[in-house]
Amino acid sequence: MNINWSGLGIVFVVALAAAVVLTGLFAYGVRGLSERVTARANGGTGTMQLTGAVVCFAVCAAVIGYGIYLIMA
Repeated sequence: MNINWSGLGIVFVVALAAAVVLTGLFAYGVRGLSERVTARANGGTGTMQLTGAVVCFAVCAAVIGYGIYLIMA
């Protein structure tokens, strides 16, 4: 039984990077929603915070969808 260690290492690095990036994007999206609530409580609209949060969540969903597509293909 032969193990392709370089291939395993590449998969590990890509999975680790994807996990860090997705976690950061999701956290930024949650923070954007929280800042929107604060802005609205202070009399603002919070449009920029909501836009940023929606973009972060959309990128997270796109990356997850692409990952599922790669697994299925």
